[in-house]
Amino acid sequence: MLKAVILIGGPQKGTRFRPLSFEVPKPLFPVAGVPMIQHHIEACAQVPGMQEILLIGFYQPDEALTQFLEAAQQEFNLPVRYLQEFAPLGTGGGLYHFRDQILAGAPEAFFVLNADVCSDFPLSAMLEAHRRQRHPFLLLGTTANRTQSLNYGCIVENPQTHEVLHYVEKPSTFISDIINCGIYLFSPEALKPLRD
Repeated sequence: MLKAVILIGGPQKGTRFRPLSFEVPKPLFPVAGVPMIQHHIEACAQVPGMQEILLIGFYQPDEALTQFLEAAQQEFNLPVRYLQEFAPLGTGGGLYHFRDQILAGAPEAFFVLNADVCSDFPLSAMLEAHRRQRHPFLLLGTTANRTQSLNYGCIVENPQTHEVLHYVEKPSTFISDIINCGIYLFSPEALKPLRD
């Protein structure tokens, strides 16, 4: 059994999308004719064994979000639930706060996707790599030019094993041209350090 968590943030974020983000929550912005997070949900629903998709954020659940969730559940025939944070908790904080809901049913693994990512979402390939390598987590990276890389989390990897050796969030100087895509795959034991 697998699960997916989509981190949708909240209303005080999305400053790059202003003034549009005053009217439409960023996760519901249309991209290629559908709300941005529909692409995420569609990709997750295509992974064999996916049982539930959880959205974590601190938006007040309004009519647009509620209608979207109901429509997504019907379209993809999969539970899609919104878990509202009481305050912005960040990636680790949200995963920790809702760990019981994420781990309910004893999933083999769970994906975590940032909602503001546009990608072809190679989730099945990530799952295959996870099952082969048995690491507690995988993160998807891509290459960027030197200037672009300063705006993202940069990854220094072992070129033979592709294991992360060093990670710097938005470095002030060039570290690496490999950047974090905001797409992860975790084993349940990866949450253990957050629980301890």
